[in-house]
Amino acid sequence: MKIYVPLDSAAKALGADDVAEAIRSEAEARGLQIDLIRTGTRGMIWLEPLVEVDRGDGRMAYGPVMPDDVAAILDGTAETPGPVEDIPFFASQTRLTFARCGVIDPLSLADYEAHGGLTGLRRALTMDAAEIVEETKTSGLRGRGGAGFPTGIKWDTVRQAQADRKYIVCNADEGDSGTFADRMIMEGDPLSLIEGMVIAGLGTGATKGFVYIRSEYPDAITIMDRAIRLAREGGVLGHDILGSGRTFDMEVRVGAGAYVCGEETSLLNSLEGKRGVVRAKPPLPALEGAFGKPTVVNNVLSLATIPVIFEKGAQHYADFGLGRSRGTMPIQIAGNVKHGGLYETAFGLPLGQLVNDIAGGTASGRPVKAVQVGGPLGAYFAPHQFDTPFGYEDFDAAGGLIGHAGITVFDDSADMLGMARFAMEFCAVESCGKCTPCRIGAVRGVETIDRIRAGDPSAVPLLTDLCETMKDGSLCALGGFTPYPVMSALRLFPEEFGTAKEAAE
Repeated sequence: MKIYVPLDSAAKALGADDVAEAIRSEAEARGLQIDLIRTGTRGMIWLEPLVEVDRGDGRMAYGPVMPDDVAAILDGTAETPGPVEDIPFFASQTRLTFARCGVIDPLSLADYEAHGGLTGLRRALTMDAAEIVEETKTSGLRGRGGAGFPTGIKWDTVRQAQADRKYIVCNADEGDSGTFADRMIMEGDPLSLIEGMVIAGLGTGATKGFVYIRSEYPDAITIMDRAIRLAREGGVLGHDILGSGRTFDMEVRVGAGAYVCGEETSLLNSLEGKRGVVRAKPPLPALEGAFGKPTVVNNVLSLATIPVIFEKGAQHYADFGLGRSRGTMPIQIAGNVKHGGLYETAFGLPLGQLVNDIAGGTASGRPVKAVQVGGPLGAYFAPHQFDTPFGYEDFDAAGGLIGHAGITVFDDSADMLGMARFAMEFCAVESCGKCTPCRIGAVRGVETIDRIRAGDPSAVPLLTDLCETMKDGSLCALGGFTPYPVMSALRLFPEEFGTAKEAAE
């Protein structure tokens, strides 16, 4: 009997370790031979801890499981929804990036290979750098960290740069509230990230990589460190990648958790041991990045998607999605919802279907008032905008952004003026202080919203002007995107700002 219990941080926070210990103890007391395998999470957080039992006829799901439920599970009398693949939330997904997450032992190279791992790398080793970059361009993959910049173009810039050393840097500083996809990959399928970074190195001429992880992710740090050692021992990293004579190695660097270090130039400063402040651009990191050398800076999801592109072919990946938004997007559903978790699907799904059908509406049972898309600096969307397809250009046209694809749902009790104030306060606290629009503008933003709260409608035009200044004048997206939640709240809910809709628009 094989029993699968997640080791993912979310599952552990909900008691997965206690459940695993209860399974061991109960099996030992019964003299029952079991193979207990710790995996990543399948992403259905409302069912965690989710235990899967394979008695030889497939993996049957049980969840959420408490230690007291273990005896009935081993007896075979516990209630089960059947295989995970049959649960509606999971069955309707298109899992490419997360195909192995929750399925395999994340620290077993053999398990990884048995589920398609290293196929893409072996193919990439038969290609030259230009062919690797062209394959990435053909896939249509864009940065999954928020900017949506075409990955292949960034790689090509680094490939053509002349330097004695180049780097691949993985931005794993997942700081947006309501986002957890990067962590899920690192804890549940770390070898896919490693494989993607090696392929990136082959395509650009880089021989060294760094994974920059915030210190608030201790489990991800531990698992990534162990996975890197495992990959090195298995010949996936080092001076002779899979016997090819090619070189690429990597290591983990840990950041203190400053939100601004999710911005690529702040991250590079921190990685180098400097204060995490934004660099002026140009020069671009692709030309002068880590330690002054040409550097690819990609998000976890971007790099972890590379192996499946090279395994199945660029066109296979590009066939999913809509418009210029190709492939799949792992959407993180959080906030006031019945079914929170990770949902990977092709671009194009309407926002309303995600909120009402996939997430099941609000956990409180009250009507949905607003959905924030793209983290704490993302715009709010009201129900009348729920027909907006999930795509980069579609959200941009609606005055929003996809960002890292986290959506946070609010019911009709939400205070939208208070949420606008939170955005400004968040920016004021997290600003690196490099540029005036962000450093001072956010502080003045809090003061201006407090004036509105106190009944001064004349402060509304001032808030609008301030947001325009921050949007146009900030050095990075922290100050530049803070106006999105503020202005969308003002536009959609002007009555909460003490003004008419016409004035807000």
